[in-house]
Amino acid sequence: MTFIPLAAPLAILLAAAGGWPQWRGPASSGVSGERGIPLPWSAEEILWKTAIPGRGHSSPIVWGGRVFLTTAVEGEVLEGAKAVKHFNKDGSVFDHPDAIGANRRQTLKVLALDAATGRILWERTAHDGAVYDNRHRKNTYATPTPAADGRAIYAWFGSEGLYAYDFSGKLLWKSSLGPLAAMGMGVASSPALYRGLVILQCDQDNGEKSFLAAVRSQDGREAWRVKRTALEGWATPVVARGRERDELIVSARELVAAHDPASGKELWRSEGTGVNPAPSPVAGHGLVYLTAGAGEKKALAVRLGGAGEIAWRYNRGTAHVASPLVYGDYLYLMMDNGALSCLDARTGEVKYAGARLPAPASFSASMVAVDGRILLASEEGEVYLVRAGPKWELLGARSLGEGVYASPAIAGGRLFIRGERTLFCIGKRK
Repeated sequence: MTFIPLAAPLAILLAAAGGWPQWRGPASSGVSGERGIPLPWSAEEILWKTAIPGRGHSSPIVWGGRVFLTTAVEGEVLEGAKAVKHFNKDGSVFDHPDAIGANRRQTLKVLALDAATGRILWERTAHDGAVYDNRHRKNTYATPTPAADGRAIYAWFGSEGLYAYDFSGKLLWKSSLGPLAAMGMGVASSPALYRGLVILQCDQDNGEKSFLAAVRSQDGREAWRVKRTALEGWATPVVARGRERDELIVSARELVAAHDPASGKELWRSEGTGVNPAPSPVAGHGLVYLTAGAGEKKALAVRLGGAGEIAWRYNRGTAHVASPLVYGDYLYLMMDNGALSCLDARTGEVKYAGARLPAPASFSASMVAVDGRILLASEEGEVYLVRAGPKWELLGARSLGEGVYASPAIAGGRLFIRGERTLFCIGKRK
């Protein structure tokens, strides 16, 4: 079986063009084919750094010499503003102690920067005012990563809408899929693009109102919507190629499901991750890998193109938020503290497990891989470099001076890392 991720011609085109158009890159994998990026880098190889207003955990995306990202600027308390109420499956009220934000003005923005210089080219306000729901204090109102297809940039802010801008910053359309409640934790799932569709995973509270939907990239009109019996989740779906068809893979604690990305029709379902699904699926070698790590640790490898058969499972080494990585023949799993495990991607055979970094750290950003190296960016602002392969080898580390929660992007011979306050660009000086 030949596995090609995403809609194959688009992924190949984007990779060849040196772009990073969506969450985790051209194939939604976190893997880049670039070479020559200085890793580790010197101070002179930080080509530019630009202050970004507000907060956002969305990753930068890159297309046509421009970098796009979203951010949320929190303002004053709004009298009478409050979050929607949340309920458990038994009908009792759920009120998370770390849920905040709905009582304040929120300004949600989309920014475009020049990839060569870091200069902000334009800044657009998508929403300004009250919001429908709270967020977890560690989350942001700009966590979903935008996506681009060469015609437009699509920025998703959950209940506050989906917005399409052209590359000059003109608003093409905006669309609402209705109010979305995720237990006051905020949204995180990013849009997935497929053949003129923007696909969104909209899991909610106790699962009664969860759904998948696709809107047309041309005009923002809804193309299809299917109900999901899944509790709240924060994973981003991935489009992968099975034996004879494209499959939209969607994670949840109760089930893993594959849908036809063109129509939303369910193709198969399998065992779920069991606990809060925040890590996104990744695909390779005819398998899709799904993980969760909020308490219970679980990794599943499910066969594509079939009926949801589980090829193997591993119950260690997974993270609460960060997604796994398939690079070459190996699957890499990272725990919240950065402890790294390497498994044979086809069989699940453990090559090494729980390899520790030299200093205590916490991780929310997902791993990326380039030129035989794996990058792990921590909330403490350290970027660790590990040699890819079945033997653990730490190659070095570099400090950015501020925490990293967004996953890095790689395009045009450069590495883009979003810190808490700054967007950094790293590469060789010409």
